[in-house]
Amino acid sequence: MTDLAPARPVPWRPRWRLRPGQGSVVVAATVLTAAIVACLLAPVLWPLDQSAVALDQTRQAPSWAHPAGTDDLGRDVALRAVYGLRVSLLVGVVAALVATVIGGLVGGIAGTVGGRVDRIFMRVVDTVAALPHLLLGIFIVAMLRPSLGAVIASVGLTHWLSTARIVRSELLSLRGRPFVDAAISGGASRTRVLTRHLLPHVLPRLALATTLMIPHAVWHETALSFLGLGLPPHLASLGNMINDGQGSLLTGAWWASLAPGAVIVAVTLAIATLAARWRDRLDPRVRAELHL
Repeated sequence: MTDLAPARPVPWRPRWRLRPGQGSVVVAATVLTAAIVACLLAPVLWPLDQSAVALDQTRQAPSWAHPAGTDDLGRDVALRAVYGLRVSLLVGVVAALVATVIGGLVGGIAGTVGGRVDRIFMRVVDTVAALPHLLLGIFIVAMLRPSLGAVIASVGLTHWLSTARIVRSELLSLRGRPFVDAAISGGASRTRVLTRHLLPHVLPRLALATTLMIPHAVWHETALSFLGLGLPPHLASLGNMINDGQGSLLTGAWWASLAPGAVIVAVTLAIATLAARWRDRLDPRVRAELHL
């Protein structure tokens, strides 16, 4: 009887592996989760007095006490960046919802009614799209006076155009589908066809368009605050912090603008990466439609 050769040890391998392209999704999810947790816990763990200054600690370089240094008034840059991110995310989410509601209503009416109403609504969309978003946003903020509500209105009223086009095109393509014709032939009312057969196909694209719109809204709010048309200067805002920090660059205090700039780039890229992944999983054909 021959002896059996000893079995070779099987090298240990993890049960799960990242597929190609999933590494960026994991990083983006981690960054976004950390940002949301920091924003939610900031008032409890790191209470901040927006008007407090420390003139004996001005323009201190990054250290253990102040990881991102201090600004011209001695305020902690990292802590103010967290509070500024709270404002930017609030503006981005609320403004994206406002834009989605406006765009969904305009596109829904145009795609459902059709005819002359469709032509009128699309001419309005083309007219508004011909105007630069930033200039139109500045005009809206100037009319309402700089405030949080004015910034939200400015972003929401200038970013609904792509959503309106998406909803209209989707409804027009669905109106000729066999299942819609069958429902109409069966005696279903226009309201029932819209709520039971058309909206379930449109809502996922509306949700995706809202998610993709959040980074644009955050950048728009930052641009308005950088121009002095956003929140009051004493309140923490990423745009305000970048605006305040540009003067410190000439004196070598580069950290005053680095932290808010890095925060806004990291968070918006994380949202855009996750939204793009969701877009690809939803339907590869909507990539061109939802390219904002």
